[in-house]
Amino acid sequence: MAKNLLKGSEREPMPGAKSTGKADPTERLEVTVLLRRSNADAFRQRVSKLSSRTEAREHLTRGEFDRQFGASNADIAAVRQFAAAHGISVVQERAGRRSVVLSGTVEQFNAAFDVELERYEYPVGSYRGRVGAIYLPDELSNIVDGVLGLDDRPAARAHFRDRSAHRKTTAHAAAASATSYTPLQIASFYNFPSGTGKGECVGIIELGGGEKHADLKTYFGGLGISPSPKVTVVSVDHAKNHPTGSVDGPDGEVMLDIEVVGSIAPEAHIAVYFAPNTSAGFLDAITTAIHDTTNSPSVISISWGGAESTWTQQALAAYDSAFQAAATLGITVCVASGDNGSSDGGTGDNVDFPASSPHALACGGTSIQTSGNKITGETVWNDGTSGGAGGGGVSKVFAVPAWQEGLSATKTTGGAAPLTMRGVPDVSGDADPETGWDVRVDGSNAVFGGTSAVAPLWAGLIARINAANTEAGVAAVGLINPALYGKPSVLNDITKGNNGDFEATKGWDACTGLGSPDGTAIATLLA
Repeated sequence: MAKNLLKGSEREPMPGAKSTGKADPTERLEVTVLLRRSNADAFRQRVSKLSSRTEAREHLTRGEFDRQFGASNADIAAVRQFAAAHGISVVQERAGRRSVVLSGTVEQFNAAFDVELERYEYPVGSYRGRVGAIYLPDELSNIVDGVLGLDDRPAARAHFRDRSAHRKTTAHAAAASATSYTPLQIASFYNFPSGTGKGECVGIIELGGGEKHADLKTYFGGLGISPSPKVTVVSVDHAKNHPTGSVDGPDGEVMLDIEVVGSIAPEAHIAVYFAPNTSAGFLDAITTAIHDTTNSPSVISISWGGAESTWTQQALAAYDSAFQAAATLGITVCVASGDNGSSDGGTGDNVDFPASSPHALACGGTSIQTSGNKITGETVWNDGTSGGAGGGGVSKVFAVPAWQEGLSATKTTGGAAPLTMRGVPDVSGDADPETGWDVRVDGSNAVFGGTSAVAPLWAGLIARINAANTEAGVAAVGLINPALYGKPSVLNDITKGNNGDFEATKGWDACTGLGSPDGTAIATLLA
């Protein structure tokens, strides 16, 4: 039987990782097979129209989307037959999400995809992985776009900073100007329109940790929000709501996200999708939220990511395709741009993914100065290599979208280079731990910063706007990037500071994007 290389599936070991031998052949795992999209040309045309349009919103229902652009029955049947030939079980068939989930042993998947799964150890853990490409038989070579789940290395990191830990690595320990704010105060600083998000659902993606109802009740009660916002936990790929008891662990991310969204949109329903921190788990969480007909989120907040260079090409394409699907359904996806400045924790300049997807709203970081109930100054958040800085730069993967054409990225060394690839971020908001957010995690009060706070800030704003629009008989705003770039005056332009290699300038820049929100002006634009 002929074997065909699956384009974009090539893998290398993680930095510092060494093989400790072959993976246990009897170990069981689940693998997501991603199929080609039906009517792909029509889908691309629809997405292109949404990406260039700033007025009419022609969104599909989830049922309409599944019928027009899901995987075909014939393609699903081909994967089913392939699995049976290798003794592999079919766990789920999801036509709308164009995926089939398979369950089998290491030995079976090694044979099915012509790979050699091994165990690897690296400085902070271990994982099951592979080197090289995945191969497909002839009958699948033209219908499979991706195979995710063979490798279970951590796919992403959370983008928040605990002020107490942050001070141990920076010169801010005795900062007299340090302060903190509730999400309601920050929403007021940014002139958010009135509203509670009633009738909307905000989806939150989490790759670990958990929430504690008692902490949420205490937190929201302290803000005068009673009853607490409705929170529904959705298990993806067997992951659960599992608090770890560590304030600076993944619990911190989960609670920050819920508390920011729940404060700003207290009458919105919050659906939290818990998934394993793997490329397959992350994608499955995103597609579960997008195609969720039970909770039906109209906005999704993602505060996890990793440098573009750490992802396979098949994963980059799969996630971006999922965000394209979100756009056609009228779902806004807000993604944190990272907390490691222009390097994103790597060598040279890197941008964080999935924030770098052109179909996501990439959310960068600022530091605010306030007096009374007003912002008196706002700069790029940058506390140095150890302290963190807002992620931003120029993608090495995604072409420049239509709404960024003609813009330039200014380097700190001088000179502005016209964008030929996607620029990150699009927008920004307060992310400096020294001007941070009041949170409650695992029974303790804390102050957090990081772009992890900015994604749910924007998600809460969109929930308020969508609720008002729904009441007025107007569709959800969906992909808002073209509208914002068409009228950047609805944002507060940030012109001071840098995130390492990129400098803030008048207009869009690769530190803070178009700037921080003037919520009421944005609501008027998107009404």
